[in-house]
Amino acid sequence: MDYTILIGGAAGQGIETVVLLLEKTIKRSGYNVFTYKNYMSMVRGGHNFMQVRFSDKAISTYSTKVDMIFAMTAETVDFHKNNLKDDGVIILDEDFYKEDGFMQLPFKRLAKEIGNEKVVPTIGFGVIGRYFGLDKDIAGNALKETFKDKVLQLNLEALDKGFDLTETHIQLDKKEDNNIIINGNQALAMGAIAAGVKYYCGYPMTPSTSVMSYISGKSREMGIVVDQIEDEVGALNMALGASYAGTRAMTGSSGGGFALMVEALSLSGILEQPVVVVNAQRPGPATGLSTRTEQADLRFVIHAGHGEFPRMVITLRNPEDAFYQAARAFNIAEKYQIPVILMTEEYLTDYMMTTKPFDFSRITIERNIAEPEGGNVERYKRYKYTETGVSPRLLPGKTRDTVVLVDSHEHNEYGNIDESIETRNAMMRKRMSKLEGLRDELMEPEQLGVDNPEVLLVGFGATHGALLDAVERLNSEGLSVGALVFGDIWPFPDKLINSVGMNADKIITVEQNMTGQLESIILEKTRLQIYDRILKYDGRAINGDEIIQRLNTILDR
Repeated sequence: MDYTILIGGAAGQGIETVVLLLEKTIKRSGYNVFTYKNYMSMVRGGHNFMQVRFSDKAISTYSTKVDMIFAMTAETVDFHKNNLKDDGVIILDEDFYKEDGFMQLPFKRLAKEIGNEKVVPTIGFGVIGRYFGLDKDIAGNALKETFKDKVLQLNLEALDKGFDLTETHIQLDKKEDNNIIINGNQALAMGAIAAGVKYYCGYPMTPSTSVMSYISGKSREMGIVVDQIEDEVGALNMALGASYAGTRAMTGSSGGGFALMVEALSLSGILEQPVVVVNAQRPGPATGLSTRTEQADLRFVIHAGHGEFPRMVITLRNPEDAFYQAARAFNIAEKYQIPVILMTEEYLTDYMMTTKPFDFSRITIERNIAEPEGGNVERYKRYKYTETGVSPRLLPGKTRDTVVLVDSHEHNEYGNIDESIETRNAMMRKRMSKLEGLRDELMEPEQLGVDNPEVLLVGFGATHGALLDAVERLNSEGLSVGALVFGDIWPFPDKLINSVGMNADKIITVEQNMTGQLESIILEKTRLQIYDRILKYDGRAINGDEIIQRLNTILDR
């Protein structure tokens, strides 16, 4: 079984409340849930909608076709009725839309009888719950976690009214619930906390803000300092200062804020100061579409900063991946004394999905801090030349009579300014030689579908779910299709794509940008040829249905 409910209306009408209640109730009934959110950048008005897809099997993306529409405005019907399945149903208030075949119910009238028109969403929640045979006790418990006191009583009454308005059409039997439900930013923040982050700073910018909000909510319990900085210019500099003092530090923003961090990113390169930076992408240029999704910052992030210095760029594929990669990023940053940039996308930051609980025993904390030497030791060389390019890192104030010098100018091994040709060449070679060790850390892309496919789809980041859905369905139709989805993306891991790509008849890239940025890296770093591309850049997330439709056109099926 696989069903999708779409809830649509204007901002401020309580769409998110209905979705939250449905997520909790369906998940606690033992089913997998995937919630896709599509909303405008306004507090009230406009047309917003969210889709709750649920199944007894794993779900990785949203569906184009829906089984039910709960319309709080007539506009919702106009926008989405063509996506309704043939046996689907539209439920709406009896007053604002007159058309045969709809389930027109007295939502507003019943809300007035209860004494508060704001309970319309909860009446709708009750109707949906009864329609799908959900347990009213589980639904009521979800309400009790959301509302309090008099407001709770009003909503419990509204739930009863909703359950009484219809009959059960689809009976969902209760199953064992062994999953968690989480979005990408929550998982990313949780991974950072598990990795021992002790300082997070940033300036709020959609869609990165909820990383800071989540960590802030756990800050007292976990002993983390969270600072809201005046701007992103200061944020990365503050994080670098905390890192210099010995703290695991992190900052984050969206593309516009990351642009302001670029000078400090170069500073981290020459200081050789470890730090983790989050770039939660949204469509640009400039403000662009502030509540939409895109993958157009890839080239920018890889090459951001003046001068040449090593960095690692990791793109996050789903909430589970976000958790483990966030934790891994801190170890890599401190091992190689470099900035590690975690790239996510608005789509992944917002969508909610059920997944198995994270395994915290897999998380290790590897600080790579040098032990202070005893006795009479030579003057400390913060930038000592080594075979790996990584110098012993002491923390300031931890060793008697030892000063930890760092400088934004070119410097010698001690950290003193040095403009000689010999020192410049040696320091450049030292810093860039870290890339040799970093390449050994790289994780190859996740391989989906057939091992040696005729058609190879290649994507990165949050296209993972859509590619997984498309590949599974296409192979069930008898096609030979596989996919590679990159997480680690810079330095570029090229072993698997070279071996699989050489045997594929057609390589097709799938990206949420206009210029094919991943494709350009593949052409730069391999000898492979790209047959075609599937690109989407309208700010809305691609799904499995769209990939299949576009691929059928390419293959002339």
